[in-house]
Amino acid sequence: MSKINSVCIIDDDPITVFGIKKMLNMLDLADEIKTYVNGKEAIDDISGMVQKGETIPQVIFLDINMPIMDGWQFLEKFLDLQVENKIRINIVTSSIDAYDRQQWERFKGLTSHVIDFKNKPIRKNDILEITRVA
Repeated sequence: MSKINSVCIIDDDPITVFGIKKMLNMLDLADEIKTYVNGKEAIDDISGMVQKGETIPQVIFLDINMPIMDGWQFLEKFLDLQVENKIRINIVTSSIDAYDRQQWERFKGLTSHVIDFKNKPIRKNDILEITRVA
């Protein structure tokens, strides 16, 4: 498996962020790991990267339920960006709500980016599977 240039984790749960970062580092899968505690912080930073012509993260771990801007709101804004490369977006959630699965299906149909859905906790095998570059 080739190493990823940049991964971002958008999640307000410090334990989940710690766990994902630890597994990514242990498996030596990414050169850079950015973290954000809500979708607004993430979309503002990623939008700035796009405007400056910088490379954005190739893999995104996205929580759904967060303060300020949730994962679905982030996805709405992200899909409006002019991103040429295919990005792998991994929705990681503790939600068992059928609505969230329906939203995931809807978003998958709106984009050429790869959008996956995994329930927390994320395990080592999950990390290996969902960090493949789209």
